[in-house]
Amino acid sequence: MALKSFVLIIAILSVVTSISHAFDPSPLQDFCVAVNDSMTTVFVNGKVCKDPKVVTADDFFKSGLNVVGNTSNKVGSIVTAVNVLNLPGLNTLGISLVRIDFAPYGLNPPHTHPRGTEVLTVFEGTLYVGFVLSNPGPNMKNKLFTKILHPGDVFVFPIGLIHFQFNVGKTNAVAFAGLSSQNPGVITIANAVFGSDPPINDDVLAKAFQVDKKVVDYLQSQFWWDNN
Repeated sequence: MALKSFVLIIAILSVVTSISHAFDPSPLQDFCVAVNDSMTTVFVNGKVCKDPKVVTADDFFKSGLNVVGNTSNKVGSIVTAVNVLNLPGLNTLGISLVRIDFAPYGLNPPHTHPRGTEVLTVFEGTLYVGFVLSNPGPNMKNKLFTKILHPGDVFVFPIGLIHFQFNVGKTNAVAFAGLSSQNPGVITIANAVFGSDPPINDDVLAKAFQVDKKVVDYLQSQFWWDNN
């Protein structure tokens, strides 16, 4: 009887374990709508593998991260990305890289990466960085974690959480960041909320932000710069 019970427990654990590991892979795009017409399809997660016989070293190489980005814009920063879109050899490897240039008091605005964790290191200048946790329990505020970073310092921004980097110095700043996806995506909060096409109904935003609709209309009328 004891042996039968033991076998039953092992069988149940085997089923539970197999179920826990049977999940869909994380998508590398915002959505993938099913279609029946093969002529109108695109490939899930973006890229098809190149025939290994014609792969060259150039497929794994990209230059240019030594070039200073143009920060002459409203937010005073520019992101130069190296991902599967411009370095094909990254396909399926689950990593990417960015260089972020900051003018004095330049800002990489609050944003999220829906598909990747970011680890950032400062190369030059001084940055004030932080991220906000997801919604807590009732009557609690989202907790903010911040740090002042100097050259050589490293900071991690967990996947999907709103985060930012702000140059608090009077000189230019440069940072490099690795991300745990070949295509981590980016959602700049202000751009997405106030600069969407078509615009989000101003009644919705006025209610959500608890402000007058005139404030929402003003914000939606602005040009929201994309520094990526």
